[in-house]
Amino acid sequence: MVTILEQDKQSKGSAVESTARLRPLGLVRNIGVIAHIDAGKTTVTERMLYYAGEVHKMGNVDDGNTVTDWMQQERERGITITSAAVTCLWRDHQVNIIDTPGHVDFTVEVERSLRVLDGAVVVFCAVGGVQPQSETVWHQATHYRVPRIAFINKMDRIGSDFDRVVSEIRERLGSNAVPIQIPWGREDGFKGIIDLVELKAVSFDEASLGMKMEASNIPGDFAAAAEKARAELVERVAEKDEQVLQSYLEHADVPADILKGGIRRAAIKSDFIPVLCGSALKKKGVQQVLDAVVDYLPSPLDVSAVEGKNPKNGETVTRSPDDAGPASALIFKLANDPYVGQLAFMRVYSGTLKKGQNIFNPRTRKRERLNRLVRLNADSRTEIDAICSGDIGAVVGLRQITTGDTLCSENAPVELEGIKFPEPVMFMAIEPKTRADRDKLTDALAALSAEDPTCLVRADAETGQTIVSGMGELHLEILKDRMFREFNVQANTGKPMVAYYETVTKQGRGEYTFDRTVGDHRQFGFVSLDVEPMPRGQGNCIEPKMGGVAVPEQIKVYIEEGLKDGLMTGVLGRYPIADVRVKVTDVRFDAEASTDVALRTAAVMALREAVMDANPEFMEPIMMVDVITPCDHMGDVLADLNGRRGKVLEMMTRGTTQILRVAVPLAEMFGYSTVIRSVSRGRANYTMEPKQFDIVPKAIREHLLNR
Repeated sequence: MVTILEQDKQSKGSAVESTARLRPLGLVRNIGVIAHIDAGKTTVTERMLYYAGEVHKMGNVDDGNTVTDWMQQERERGITITSAAVTCLWRDHQVNIIDTPGHVDFTVEVERSLRVLDGAVVVFCAVGGVQPQSETVWHQATHYRVPRIAFINKMDRIGSDFDRVVSEIRERLGSNAVPIQIPWGREDGFKGIIDLVELKAVSFDEASLGMKMEASNIPGDFAAAAEKARAELVERVAEKDEQVLQSYLEHADVPADILKGGIRRAAIKSDFIPVLCGSALKKKGVQQVLDAVVDYLPSPLDVSAVEGKNPKNGETVTRSPDDAGPASALIFKLANDPYVGQLAFMRVYSGTLKKGQNIFNPRTRKRERLNRLVRLNADSRTEIDAICSGDIGAVVGLRQITTGDTLCSENAPVELEGIKFPEPVMFMAIEPKTRADRDKLTDALAALSAEDPTCLVRADAETGQTIVSGMGELHLEILKDRMFREFNVQANTGKPMVAYYETVTKQGRGEYTFDRTVGDHRQFGFVSLDVEPMPRGQGNCIEPKMGGVAVPEQIKVYIEEGLKDGLMTGVLGRYPIADVRVKVTDVRFDAEASTDVALRTAAVMALREAVMDANPEFMEPIMMVDVITPCDHMGDVLADLNGRRGKVLEMMTRGTTQILRVAVPLAEMFGYSTVIRSVSRGRANYTMEPKQFDIVPKAIREHLLNR
């Protein structure tokens, strides 16, 4: 039996120096840890940091002392709410890790993290398998073309089934997932992992908290399974890689180094998903995940150059990770720090951003100064002099910045693709308890909405109430809690309610002339426009063509602001308008009389006329509900869901349980947790996530119009 020595101390040291980059770019890995809630993401991340020497005591989610779950609300609830960035060194590689939430209410954190990452570790529960949010984060990673490795966690749990989960990853996610390890035992008998690349069994020393590992020959009762799995691995890699295929044709027993190279090339192209296994809680298999990150996930040099638009002429330009090239960076997150102010998290794609440098924002068309740059480590910061291409860091003190903005060199401008965020599905009314709290509430909501793009704030024109929208009840509860704790705002809130939207179902046309005399001054503006429906979930699109008329830039701004106001306030029932394309066909103005009020009003009224001409309807959020119930109670559960306007999309049997996938309107799901416990005697459970927005039935439409 051979003892595997610990990683050498140099590769485990903590990063305390303020250099621009800890390792050369080819030795950098920017990865995210993503999964369904409770699959074990934060525990996996915590173990990674411990084995890499970044922390000297293992934190635990249940104890509320993990590095990445640093918010008070996260530690109280035992869930991840906001993504946290940390850096560690492993095998002399710099690994930048972003730990993301698993709860669907905070899916925006996953979306914006994947936008800037080069690779991801997708964690699956060995019992639960592919769960609803697993699918969501997987498809998000596919959208951003992020290479992945899969880690099947909780192999020590009763009911764990490695082969079933691998099969689900292949079938439900449509991926080429192939094990590069198989478990050495399962449930209480889980001892370690069998490495199919090196053909060895690895166990973990509990006394050293898994730090020490022992490699041995594969036990006889696992030899046949390992040989079969190794043969499948070689064949699957040979299908995707020429070098491995050539070696395989010469000799079926492909050497480990050639096989490893083939896995890396195929994984970087997302043609191959290496599957690992272990138990993060029991400290088994996490060091192999770090090895796989280094061996199989790309460095910034391995991914394609990022594309963007030249804001001057609209031409497509590319930016490669070159420290000496023109600077370009994407702001993917804003956060409020009580000590330093607003932090803007960014991924630098090209060039080097230096402290004191002037940088250009194509959206605002303004120049800003980089006064403070920091390296991120969860809730702690290290000031640095520069952030190089391929790295993730943050800048403090930018004024006019929003999530999705590009920072670039003014003499070589580029506007990178932004980040698309889902529409909120719930809202609540909020008002200050006292006059003294009014300004504090306004400031708190402005800060929270700037930090979280799915937190939308608007004023109800009829009631005068402030409306806060979010992704679910938990999201709204966390926002309210943060207002009370972080901003010390005392406010009254209403009950969470469904966020309805309005849309159009056909083309419509409208125009409006605003021509009035206010005091001694004439105010004039004319706007004509067309509206038409867009595909569900595409959001709104404003095309200010202005009918080919040469229109001053400021007048265009007034009209676009008016249209945005009109889309937010709606026509039928004060709900925002969504999935509508607005084409401005004509604008008339007078250099002396066309004020901002006149043009904004003309735009709003023309939009309302066009929407009313386009057969407007209400839309409601439809949720994807996955119910896991014993077969004995399936009839009662199904009858209840049918009574909630549910549509069964899929039914699956897993052992003695039945899994129902049902599309149900969110309005029908209030109080469902109590009902499902009642109808199943506490034996069924469910998960829910937004699916889409659909037009409401006629009865609901009449109710919304009359309330």
